[in-house]
Amino acid sequence: MPSAYVLINCEHDSEEEIVKELSKLPELVEVYQAYGSYDLIAKISTDTIDKLKETISWSIRRSDKIKSTLTLIVVEGQQNR
Repeated sequence: MPSAYVLINCEHDSEEEIVKELSKLPELVEVYQAYGSYDLIAKISTDTIDKLKETISWSIRRSDKIKSTLTLIVVEGQQNR
């Protein structure tokens, strides 16, 4: 199942609002607020790589409050160690 971690920079004080928006996505596995270079980390999982790209491009990156993203697509077949 294709998955990705999306690192998100958002407008100042909009983190909670974006978390609420992201929580409505059925593809969202988990989301965390973070300190450092990025404000949020979201894990997205879908049935196909095309659906993964579509979700990131059209449901996440298009939000007015999100300034930038960095997407890390997980290599399929890797296990937690």
